[in-house]
Amino acid sequence: MTATAAAPAFTRPDGSALRVLVVDDEQMLTDLLSMALRMEGWEVKTAGSGFDALQSARDFEPDAMVLDIMMPDLDGMAVLQRLRHSGNDVPVLFLTAKDAVADRVAGLTAGGDDYVTKPFSLEEVVARLRGLMRRAGTALTRDSEPILRVGDLSLNEDSHEVVRGGKEIELTATEFELLRFLMRNQRRVVSKAQILDRVWNYDFGGRSSVVELYISYLRKKIDAGHEPLIHTVRGVGYMIKAPQ
Repeated sequence: MTATAAAPAFTRPDGSALRVLVVDDEQMLTDLLSMALRMEGWEVKTAGSGFDALQSARDFEPDAMVLDIMMPDLDGMAVLQRLRHSGNDVPVLFLTAKDAVADRVAGLTAGGDDYVTKPFSLEEVVARLRGLMRRAGTALTRDSEPILRVGDLSLNEDSHEVVRGGKEIELTATEFELLRFLMRNQRRVVSKAQILDRVWNYDFGGRSSVVELYISYLRKKIDAGHEPLIHTVRGVGYMIKAPQ
């Protein structure tokens, strides 16, 4: 599970719960996402098709949408195009197949705001929606800024401050994204392919050697003089976890 400090509650400016529309033709997936988002205190509505999504977007007026690209009647790209054509600027988080790079590029180009690839962790979807809400400026927090923690290491997703053992650590933008991805998946092994996909996104050709290079950069900055947090799982990938 991803470890966070007490997560701040997101609300609309009037104090009511944020509304999220989850669109996918797999009911089990929409049920799981709905459960995770309701536990965050958000109001959730689901739709099982593209046409239902358009109707729900009009009736429900969501603050964000989780939208699957591949649907049998009207796909996510068409839904997004119709929303944008009607003047609806709701932030959209796309769900895409693992290898559908072209879909990701097209979705972001067409006006989507972010994406996660299947299979994904519920924690990642929640974190990405939080990021969309912060960037859109439509959400308020009642508590402190969101902070990820692993042992004595903390990462502030808003201020981009990274601290270990009371000492602030300077990271490049790429090092920060890599560390954030590892911390969001604390105690979970992530492969080089997953890291390339998430940290370098769709526009990177992708050689696994770059992952090894940046992992070594992070280790020098994060683990130097401390008990190691970043671990290599040979033949599988990398994991970050607190010392036992």
